[in-house]
Amino acid sequence: MIKPYFETELGKLYHGDCLKIMPELEPVDLVLTDPPYDGYENYDWACVDLKRVFTDTYPEHHSFVFWSNKVAFPLDFTARHIWAKANRNVGIYGEQYEEVYELNGKKTALVLRHAVIDSKMNAQINGDVFTKHPTQKPFQLILRILLKNKSKVVLDPFLGSGTTAVACERLNRRWIGIEISEEYCEIAKQRIINETRQLKLF
Repeated sequence: MIKPYFETELGKLYHGDCLKIMPELEPVDLVLTDPPYDGYENYDWACVDLKRVFTDTYPEHHSFVFWSNKVAFPLDFTARHIWAKANRNVGIYGEQYEEVYELNGKKTALVLRHAVIDSKMNAQINGDVFTKHPTQKPFQLILRILLKNKSKVVLDPFLGSGTTAVACERLNRRWIGIEISEEYCEIAKQRIINETRQLKLF
């Protein structure tokens, strides 16, 4: 059994390739993630990995997947939500919005208006932290998505700087995170530690 990089009472963070780690994990009932890609030239790779995650490992699970508006989403979905980047005329990679696909869920589409967190100033204005991750998702956006469902165990197989895990800690939900970069594993770990310390003060 693979050993977690870090864990709390609610969750476990694993360092490594999610496709190798997922077969060893306990069952989950929600997958919330932002699959990685390198610019737009490697979307074929991202699509292949995405199909392996959701078709082979979690074919029936309720899921929310962030995706670019410039490339067709490769899986069947029940709803397409929009993350409108509130503080950007032109956002990350020239996008004013990103799509969030919901799989095996409700059919009602939402517009989720939240600012891009791409600087310390934007983080401070929006009550967030700036991690320097190139595709950091706003904490309030992830929290809002989690509040749309009553999942008991949440998986983010591409955890990045840890926003999904931090939001789960805030909501007292169990979580599993996987991140291939040790640098971002450490950033996520410190964010989670800071969150749990703050929660113990209340």
